[in-house]
Amino acid sequence: MLVQGKPYRSVWLEDDEQSLTIIDQTALPYAFVTKSLHTLPEFCHAIRAMQVRGAPLIGITAAFGFAFALREGKLCANDIAVELIATRPTAINLQWAVEQVLQAVNATTSENAFSTALSLAKTLWQQDIDTCSAIGDHGLDIIKQTANDKTTVNILTHCNAGWLATVDWGTALAPIYKAHEAGLNVHVWVDETRPRNQGYLTAWELENAGIPHTVIVDNTGGHLMQHGKVDLCLVGSDRTTARGDVCNKIGTYLKALAAHDNKIPFYVALPTSTIDWSVSDGLAEIPIEQREADEVRIIHGQSHSGSNDSLQIASDNTPVANYAFDVTPAKYISGLITEKGVFGTDEMDQLSLHTHQ
Repeated sequence: MLVQGKPYRSVWLEDDEQSLTIIDQTALPYAFVTKSLHTLPEFCHAIRAMQVRGAPLIGITAAFGFAFALREGKLCANDIAVELIATRPTAINLQWAVEQVLQAVNATTSENAFSTALSLAKTLWQQDIDTCSAIGDHGLDIIKQTANDKTTVNILTHCNAGWLATVDWGTALAPIYKAHEAGLNVHVWVDETRPRNQGYLTAWELENAGIPHTVIVDNTGGHLMQHGKVDLCLVGSDRTTARGDVCNKIGTYLKALAAHDNKIPFYVALPTSTIDWSVSDGLAEIPIEQREADEVRIIHGQSHSGSNDSLQIASDNTPVANYAFDVTPAKYISGLITEKGVFGTDEMDQLSLHTHQ
């Protein structure tokens, strides 16, 4: 996608294949910074510190990290897998990608382990681009149906599920990019998404793409829905269960409840790799990551002088519960937009057949 008119992927393998370059998302939206990753500790830190984030992207990054760790030769394949999976426990794409590489490595010789892992990581990288483009195509049909005779389609999204959360296109933003390219008038209500404020990454993306948008604080969405200012909700997913429960960034559940009460379609865009077919009950079975308290206590931003500053807004003695995700039950979801098509949560058996063909 575009950054000041120049096309970028969110991560890319350098031509000499000695490093993976990432866009450091912790520097956005104030600065565009890239970093090169070479070693397993560097990859694990990038994932854990959310220099790369978004379920699909951390899976792809971990696949490359697995390959580079094999080249280092300090750990066996099983230990590499354990370290990578432990970095972020909720998003299933991380485990999915690591297990794919592990299986491929275990099926080859030690001499071919690195080349096998790197080749698979490059394949997964390209597949992610193709998958997200297909999600965008299927979601575009929904936006067209929503448009009817509306001058502008107002779409509310939560967290960042754009190209920064994938290799390119994104999940929930992919249909919006496709709609913009098709000449449809869209406007995006962008939830701030505390405490990491991923909404500002969404706003940064949309600004670079020239798509009208407005940032709102997290508790505004329900008010907008009550006053007819939202036509459609589009969010991503970090893990979706076999019955269609969706685990996504904290606050998604409240948006779904508000959409249900106001009869507004609530769609989830995701690659089928984000579906955990081994889990049925999202509330009971999905582990919810709890992150450090200082993410809530301390806010980061840029001062008027242009320096990056931190400001503490709660005392050290204030207890903090920093749940990173919540689960939206399947009954509140209008449909799942996947690379295989759009499926209702009552069509999970059919989606499973398409996924495992």
